[in-house]
Amino acid sequence: MAPREIANRARRGGGAGKTPVMRKTAGTPLRSPAQVRSPGAQGRSPAQMRSLAAPGRSLADAHGRTPTRSGKVLPQQQQQQQQQQQGRATAAHKRRTPNGIKALREIRMYQKSTDLLISKLPFARVVREIAQDYVGDYTHSGTPTSLRWQSSAILALQEASEAFLVHLFEDANLCALHAKRVTIMQRDIQLARRIRGQWGGLG
Repeated sequence: MAPREIANRARRGGGAGKTPVMRKTAGTPLRSPAQVRSPGAQGRSPAQMRSLAAPGRSLADAHGRTPTRSGKVLPQQQQQQQQQQQGRATAAHKRRTPNGIKALREIRMYQKSTDLLISKLPFARVVREIAQDYVGDYTHSGTPTSLRWQSSAILALQEASEAFLVHLFEDANLCALHAKRVTIMQRDIQLARRIRGQWGGLG
Protein backbone atom coordinates (compact mmCIF):
# COMPACT_ATOMS: atom_id res chain seq x y z
CA MET A 1 0.00 0.00 0.00
CA ALA A 2 1.32 3.41 -0.96
CA PRO A 3 2.21 5.94 1.75
CA ARG A 4 -0.30 8.41 0.30
CA GLU A 5 -3.20 5.93 0.81
CA ILE A 6 -2.11 5.22 4.37
CA ALA A 7 -2.16 8.93 5.17
CA ASN A 8 -5.65 9.33 3.63
CA ARG A 9 -7.04 6.47 5.72
CA ALA A 10 -5.59 7.96 8.90
CA ARG A 11 -7.29 11.28 8.12
CA ARG A 12 -10.66 9.57 7.58
CA GLY A 13 -10.53 7.98 11.09
CA GLY A 14 -9.08 4.61 10.48
CA GLY A 15 -5.94 3.13 12.02
CA ALA A 16 -4.43 4.23 15.35
CA GLY A 17 -6.40 7.52 15.66
CA LYS A 18 -9.78 5.85 15.38
CA THR A 19 -12.29 6.68 18.26
CA PRO A 20 -13.98 3.70 19.97
CA VAL A 21 -17.55 3.02 18.83
CA MET A 22 -20.14 1.75 21.36
CA ARG A 23 -21.52 -1.57 20.20
CA LYS A 24 -24.48 -3.42 21.68
CA THR A 25 -24.04 -7.13 22.20
CA ALA A 26 -26.83 -9.65 22.60
CA GLY A 27 -28.48 -9.55 26.07
CA THR A 28 -26.67 -6.42 27.38
CA PRO A 29 -28.30 -2.94 27.40
CA LEU A 30 -26.55 -0.01 25.85
CA ARG A 31 -24.95 2.19 28.59
CA SER A 32 -23.16 5.48 28.52
CA PRO A 33 -19.57 5.87 29.76
CA ALA A 34 -20.86 7.77 32.88
CA GLN A 35 -23.10 4.84 33.80
CA VAL A 36 -20.25 2.41 33.27
CA ARG A 37 -18.06 4.39 35.69
CA SER A 38 -20.73 4.64 38.47
CA PRO A 39 -22.68 1.38 38.83
CA GLY A 40 -24.81 2.88 41.65
CA ALA A 41 -26.42 5.31 39.21
CA GLN A 42 -28.44 2.63 37.46
CA GLY A 43 -32.20 3.16 37.63
CA ARG A 44 -31.96 6.76 38.94
CA SER A 45 -33.07 9.96 37.27
CA PRO A 46 -30.72 12.95 36.77
CA ALA A 47 -32.63 14.92 39.46
CA GLN A 48 -32.05 12.13 41.99
CA MET A 49 -28.37 12.01 41.10
CA ARG A 50 -28.08 15.79 41.61
CA SER A 51 -29.81 15.59 45.01
CA LEU A 52 -27.50 12.78 46.11
CA ALA A 53 -24.44 14.64 44.93
CA ALA A 54 -25.43 17.88 46.74
CA PRO A 55 -23.14 18.42 49.79
CA GLY A 56 -24.67 18.84 53.26
CA ARG A 57 -28.10 17.55 52.26
CA SER A 58 -30.33 16.59 55.18
CA LEU A 59 -33.31 14.29 55.33
CA ALA A 60 -35.72 17.18 55.97
CA ASP A 61 -37.57 18.72 53.05
CA ALA A 62 -38.32 22.40 52.41
CA HIS A 63 -41.15 22.47 54.99
CA GLY A 64 -38.98 21.14 57.83
CA ARG A 65 -40.56 17.68 57.75
CA THR A 66 -38.59 14.44 57.83
CA PRO A 67 -39.65 11.18 56.16
CA THR A 68 -40.57 8.14 58.24
CA ARG A 69 -39.47 4.56 57.62
CA SER A 70 -42.48 3.92 55.41
CA GLY A 71 -41.48 6.87 53.19
CA LYS A 72 -44.34 9.17 54.26
CA VAL A 73 -43.58 12.71 55.41
CA LEU A 74 -45.24 13.76 58.67
CA PRO A 75 -45.70 17.34 59.93
CA GLN A 76 -43.75 18.59 62.90
CA GLN A 77 -46.72 18.40 65.28
CA GLN A 78 -47.33 14.73 64.50
CA GLN A 79 -43.65 14.01 65.07
CA GLN A 80 -43.78 15.74 68.47
CA GLN A 81 -46.84 13.68 69.41
CA GLN A 82 -45.02 10.50 68.43
CA GLN A 83 -42.02 11.49 70.55
CA GLN A 84 -44.26 12.24 73.54
CA GLN A 85 -46.00 8.88 73.18
CA GLN A 86 -42.65 7.12 73.04
CA GLY A 87 -41.52 9.02 76.16
CA ARG A 88 -44.69 8.03 78.01
CA ALA A 89 -44.20 4.41 77.01
CA THR A 90 -40.65 4.40 78.36
CA ALA A 91 -41.70 6.24 81.54
CA ALA A 92 -44.44 3.67 82.19
CA HIS A 93 -41.83 0.94 82.45
CA LYS A 94 -39.93 2.85 85.15
CA ARG A 95 -40.48 1.94 88.76
CA ARG A 96 -42.89 4.29 90.51
CA THR A 97 -42.35 5.25 94.13
CA PRO A 98 -45.32 4.86 96.51
CA ASN A 99 -47.30 7.94 97.48
CA GLY A 100 -45.96 9.81 100.49
CA ILE A 101 -42.40 8.51 100.33
CA LYS A 102 -41.08 11.69 98.75
CA ALA A 103 -42.93 13.86 101.28
CA LEU A 104 -41.52 11.90 104.22
CA ARG A 105 -38.04 12.20 102.73
CA GLU A 106 -38.40 15.98 102.47
CA ILE A 107 -39.67 16.18 106.05
CA ARG A 108 -36.64 14.31 107.36
CA MET A 109 -34.31 16.49 105.30
CA TYR A 110 -35.78 19.77 106.61
CA GLN A 111 -35.88 18.50 110.21
CA LYS A 112 -32.17 17.66 110.10
CA SER A 113 -31.12 21.01 108.59
CA THR A 114 -30.89 24.35 110.41
CA ASP A 115 -30.77 26.55 107.31
CA LEU A 116 -33.20 29.37 106.64
CA LEU A 117 -36.14 28.45 104.43
CA ILE A 118 -37.09 31.95 103.25
CA SER A 119 -34.85 33.81 100.81
CA LYS A 120 -32.93 36.61 102.44
CA LEU A 121 -33.39 39.39 99.88
CA PRO A 122 -37.21 39.16 99.58
CA PHE A 123 -37.52 39.02 103.38
CA ALA A 124 -35.28 42.09 103.72
CA ARG A 125 -37.42 44.00 101.23
CA VAL A 126 -40.60 43.14 103.17
CA VAL A 127 -39.00 44.27 106.44
CA ARG A 128 -37.90 47.59 104.94
CA GLU A 129 -41.34 48.20 103.45
CA ILE A 130 -43.19 47.53 106.73
CA ALA A 131 -40.75 49.67 108.71
CA GLN A 132 -41.15 52.52 106.23
CA ASP A 133 -44.94 52.38 106.59
CA TYR A 134 -44.73 52.61 110.39
CA VAL A 135 -41.98 55.17 110.73
CA GLY A 136 -42.65 57.34 107.70
CA ASP A 137 -40.10 59.96 106.70
CA TYR A 138 -37.31 59.90 109.24
CA THR A 139 -35.55 63.26 109.54
CA HIS A 140 -31.90 63.41 110.46
CA SER A 141 -30.46 66.90 110.94
CA GLY A 142 -33.47 68.36 109.18
CA THR A 143 -33.15 66.19 106.04
CA PRO A 144 -35.60 63.29 105.50
CA THR A 145 -33.79 59.98 105.25
CA SER A 146 -34.94 56.36 105.23
CA LEU A 147 -34.10 53.88 107.97
CA ARG A 148 -30.88 51.91 107.69
CA TRP A 149 -30.71 48.25 108.67
CA GLN A 150 -27.80 46.09 109.68
CA SER A 151 -27.61 42.66 108.13
CA SER A 152 -27.47 41.02 111.57
CA ALA A 153 -30.73 42.77 112.60
CA ILE A 154 -32.59 41.50 109.52
CA LEU A 155 -31.12 38.02 110.09
CA ALA A 156 -32.37 38.02 113.69
CA LEU A 157 -35.87 39.03 112.53
CA GLN A 158 -35.86 36.25 109.95
CA GLU A 159 -34.81 33.62 112.51
CA ALA A 160 -37.61 34.67 114.86
CA SER A 161 -40.18 34.80 112.04
CA GLU A 162 -39.35 31.33 110.77
CA ALA A 163 -39.41 29.86 114.29
CA PHE A 164 -42.85 31.38 114.90
CA LEU A 165 -44.21 30.05 111.59
CA VAL A 166 -42.85 26.54 112.18
CA HIS A 167 -44.47 26.31 115.63
CA LEU A 168 -47.72 27.70 114.26
CA PHE A 169 -47.83 25.05 111.53
CA GLU A 170 -47.08 22.36 114.10
CA ASP A 171 -50.12 23.40 116.13
CA ALA A 172 -52.23 23.66 112.97
CA ASN A 173 -51.16 20.14 112.03
CA LEU A 174 -52.34 18.87 115.41
CA CYS A 175 -55.69 20.58 114.85
CA ALA A 176 -56.00 18.92 111.43
CA LEU A 177 -55.20 15.49 112.90
CA HIS A 178 -57.79 16.09 115.64
CA ALA A 179 -60.37 16.68 112.88
CA LYS A 180 -59.29 13.33 111.28
CA ARG A 181 -57.68 15.10 108.36
CA VAL A 182 -54.16 15.22 106.95
CA THR A 183 -54.38 18.47 104.98
CA ILE A 184 -53.92 21.72 106.89
CA MET A 185 -56.70 24.22 106.21
CA GLN A 186 -57.25 27.86 107.07
CA ARG A 187 -59.54 27.08 109.98
CA ASP A 188 -56.82 24.94 111.57
CA ILE A 189 -54.44 27.93 111.65
CA GLN A 190 -57.20 30.18 113.00
CA LEU A 191 -58.02 27.69 115.76
CA ALA A 192 -54.34 27.36 116.72
CA ARG A 193 -53.96 31.13 116.98
CA ARG A 194 -57.15 31.44 119.04
CA ILE A 195 -56.05 28.76 121.51
CA ARG A 196 -52.64 30.40 121.88
CA GLY A 197 -54.21 33.63 122.96
CA GLN A 198 -53.51 37.26 122.14
CA TRP A 199 -49.75 37.17 122.65
CA GLY A 200 -49.02 33.62 121.59
CA GLY A 201 -50.97 33.98 118.35
CA LEU A 202 -49.93 37.64 117.93
CA GLY A 203 -53.44 39.00 118.00
